[in-house]
Amino acid sequence: MRRIFVLVFFILLIYLSDLWAVETNSGVIEGGSTLPWWGWPLLLFIVTFILGIIAVLGGVGGGVLFVPIVGGFFPFNLDFVRGAGLLIALSGALAAGPGLLKRGLADLRLAIPLALIASSSAIVGAMVGLSLPKNLVNILLGLTILGIVAIMLMAKKSEFPEVKKADALSQALKIYGIYYEPTTGKEIEWKVHRTPIALFLFIIIGIMAGMFGLGAGWANVPVINLLMGAPLKVSVSTSKFLLSITDTSAAWIYLNSGAIIPMIVVPSIIGIMLGSIVGVRILAVAKPRVIKWVVIGLLAFSGLRALLKGLGIWT
Repeated sequence: MRRIFVLVFFILLIYLSDLWAVETNSGVIEGGSTLPWWGWPLLLFIVTFILGIIAVLGGVGGGVLFVPIVGGFFPFNLDFVRGAGLLIALSGALAAGPGLLKRGLADLRLAIPLALIASSSAIVGAMVGLSLPKNLVNILLGLTILGIVAIMLMAKKSEFPEVKKADALSQALKIYGIYYEPTTGKEIEWKVHRTPIALFLFIIIGIMAGMFGLGAGWANVPVINLLMGAPLKVSVSTSKFLLSITDTSAAWIYLNSGAIIPMIVVPSIIGIMLGSIVGVRILAVAKPRVIKWVVIGLLAFSGLRALLKGLGIWT
């Protein structure tokens, strides 16, 4: 299987090599490049392979690491990096979504209202993000990444939140369910509350997802789990399914605007996928606390880099 992935990767690079000269002269690479056509895609593949491993071990989506790190340290136009980040988050969500639905962990009644709000907002966010000056986008991206670091440092998780009474809106939408928990051998009944507040927050989450191409799992899970009171597994699984809808809406805007470049997207997705496969195998022996601090350190550094780049201090 690995040989097939590698073979497909190099075939795609060869097939797309003729496009590279055109793309480097159309604003994809800012300031030009002295590397041969295959240099940046190969380096991008190596970096995303490492990011794929770290993302699995750190329990975060690949997009939230990809955009600030590649956008901050590669000479690519940020619009193309954000477009690739959305497709990376989307590919992972599409791969996981059907299995999560089949196992009853992702809940459609919970996902659809949130997806309607978030995907509509993501379209607006993508249009706004593409129209803003690059330095302003970098400043906002840096502040957002540093905010994510703060959330990761302070956020708590609750396996089975206690919801004494479902609110009227969740009852009207029939947002409740049962899933089997293998660790306890029992069926867990759950319901949610504070639905109107959650829907409002998903407007903001959708705008940020579309504007920065980060995906939104880092924000989806705390809102669904801690605010609405859904069990952690249901929250994580529904969030993953949500990304397949939200990121698709935003990705179409980037695609229609010409901000999806195969020479960036192809090696990135393959690198993240292969890295994730390796990361799953390492997960059994890795120390989660150590990996968490590695992820936080990477995000803090890249967020600061984006902020200073936008302010013109570190170019």
